[in-house]
Amino acid sequence: MTLQVQVAEVVSETPAIRTLRLVREDGAQFTPYDAGAHIDVVGPTGVLRQYSLCSPPRDPSSLLIAVKREEDSRGGSAALHEVQPGDRVTISPPRNLLTLAEDADRHVLIAGGIGVTPLLSLAYEMSSRAVDFELHYFVRSRDQAAFIDLLENRVEFADRVHLYFGTPRSDLAGILEELAGRADKASHVYTCGPVGFMDLVAATFAPAVGADQVHSEHFVATTVDTSADSAFEIELDTGEEFTVPADQSILEVLEENGIEVFKSCEEGICGSCISGVLEGTPDHRDNCLSNADKAAGNQMALCVSRAQSSKLVIELY
Repeated sequence: MTLQVQVAEVVSETPAIRTLRLVREDGAQFTPYDAGAHIDVVGPTGVLRQYSLCSPPRDPSSLLIAVKREEDSRGGSAALHEVQPGDRVTISPPRNLLTLAEDADRHVLIAGGIGVTPLLSLAYEMSSRAVDFELHYFVRSRDQAAFIDLLENRVEFADRVHLYFGTPRSDLAGILEELAGRADKASHVYTCGPVGFMDLVAATFAPAVGADQVHSEHFVATTVDTSADSAFEIELDTGEEFTVPADQSILEVLEENGIEVFKSCEEGICGSCISGVLEGTPDHRDNCLSNADKAAGNQMALCVSRAQSSKLVIELY
């Protein structure tokens, strides 16, 4: 289900990042969303991309997304940098891969660059609940920092936000180690940013809090070596059976056979095609399931993941 919305306001956060405030055309309010959610956005060129919501989750009057113009844009971010107030875009309902851990005693948010966007909605929610959290935001320079006025001046964030401008990579590891030294097994860590940045955060904090308590939000797909891929069998819970060739995904095979699967990014990022695994062992290649979900082996992303076993029995959600 999609919804056409109107761009009510456009703000230039930095030379490369602009925020779009979206409202319903019929004047109705949105349903409050769960912090950490993202939406699909189809702009003027028809290109579909995912963007994190960065408005207060409990404010139903509008939704806010931040769009960074990428140098190698394939039409998505570039087009959204051209829209103006009054223009219309199409969005999906919010969905979550990054969620607030209800059992945490302390929350540590660590953002790199544009990765601050999904963490901002978490910060709003944590602030409204008066739970213990801190946000550490690493960015190349002050003029490239999105939401800088908000982060520095919003009363609820004042003593919880820590800004790092131009931190050399050689110093980053030491700062993260110091932060990890203050965390414990009751802490949960949330990170978003460049892949190398998130990998370093995860590697640093996992020994302190446990790998399952480090939560990441990915914007780009991971490159996987597919040269050794081989065919395998899948069976749906309806009894239908198919062969997945080495050069095709489960999603592609199902669609070729007239079976509709909800999808969006087709890169293992958005989580829209996640389905259940009833039998067999998945070969996880996505960036949407958590470490705990992957270890459980009872669900998988059909667009990129494959099989370690010769056969998978799948339940479509």
